[in-house]
Amino acid sequence: MRDTARKVEEKYFSNLATHVEFLPVEWRSKLTLDGDTVDSITPDKVRGLRDMLNSSAMDIMYYTSPLYRDELVKGLQQELNRLYSLFCSRNPEFEEKGGKVSIVSHSLGCVITYDIMTGWNPVRLYEQLLQKEEEEELEERWMSYEEQRLLEELYITKQRLREIEERLHELKASTISKPPVLKFKVENFFCMGSPLAVFLALRGIRPGTSGSQDHILPRTICNRLLNIFHPTDPVAYRLEPLILKHYSNISPVQIHWYNTANPLPYEHMKPNFLNPTKEPTSAPDTESASAAPSPTTSPVMVRRHYGESITNIGKASILGAASIGKGLGGMLFSRFGRSSATPQTMETGKDGPEGDEKKATTVGTPPLPHSSSGFLEPTGELEHRIDFELREGLVESRYWSAVTSHTAYWSSLDIALFLLTFMYKQDQEETDKSNLDTI
Repeated sequence: MRDTARKVEEKYFSNLATHVEFLPVEWRSKLTLDGDTVDSITPDKVRGLRDMLNSSAMDIMYYTSPLYRDELVKGLQQELNRLYSLFCSRNPEFEEKGGKVSIVSHSLGCVITYDIMTGWNPVRLYEQLLQKEEEEELEERWMSYEEQRLLEELYITKQRLREIEERLHELKASTISKPPVLKFKVENFFCMGSPLAVFLALRGIRPGTSGSQDHILPRTICNRLLNIFHPTDPVAYRLEPLILKHYSNISPVQIHWYNTANPLPYEHMKPNFLNPTKEPTSAPDTESASAAPSPTTSPVMVRRHYGESITNIGKASILGAASIGKGLGGMLFSRFGRSSATPQTMETGKDGPEGDEKKATTVGTPPLPHSSSGFLEPTGELEHRIDFELREGLVESRYWSAVTSHTAYWSSLDIALFLLTFMYKQDQEETDKSNLDTI
């Protein structure tokens, strides 16, 4: 990822005033867990495949175990804080000049990082469920007068005990200032091949009506959440339908190929439906789904001219990346090495109406008709998009891609450009504004 990001950075962001530094967060090898017990009970046949499963799927089993969950959380949390402190000690100007930190996570690492940032605790959830059951039992079940009186007394006593515990905790907190879980504010949280949505759904998260990221991750904790996935990655799930339910029928945002000419900015891309024909429309019956290209597939173009195939990079990385790609991927520090150098804008084409038209036609996915069947109405939209999908190559085998795609994110040039685009976003906007002021 560092190498691919450097190539993209040199091409599009070489003269900007800031620089992005990638720091790998290697935390898994320091954990004790069960020692070599799982390794000793693993059969020898198809050992390579079994080792890959042990290094990825097994971590999910560890994380759902109350015996090992805390060790995983503390291991990652301590390593994140250690790396940040070390980086700041070597680069004291980073914090002085407003340096920002983004986190790129992969697979289970997305869930662990999310839990660290939000402070989610399964024990607290269990206590809340028990309290709810007690309240329902008092309200619904028929009981004798004596039993009801004793249960009410027990309920009041437990409630009083909780209040005393909370007051005691507040007194302790006032005398001993508790350090924050992470020593830095997270600017962007990039999830790659993430099962986070499944974990949240199993924890009881249901769609709301606000369309705000705060529904699943408050902006006070993390400014921007971005969920990146390949369409055939069997471990990845969408997050947007957990915020607004009807987004399950709205296409994820298509990630631009790294060498697309004049790409349309992501914030200007309109939401469009996955199945336009299912929605009421004023268009003639002849305009069926076959007439409009599906937003989830690539246009009929030769793949090698427009981007990379994740299958090609996946074949080389399926075994190597399985071991290094599990858990959290890396922590990215932006606004590093700020200087007075003249910023250079990314090649985004000309400004103005003509430039916008040109950009809209060079993205790669032909736009659907501007009708109620093609685009989302202004009401009921997310405040910003969260799900971003890699484009599927026409030459890819979906079955082979399903095997390789989960570990192939690290070496993707498309993803490298995507990450840098959002991390340089503020600097790019400032540069564009200064250029307009000069004109």
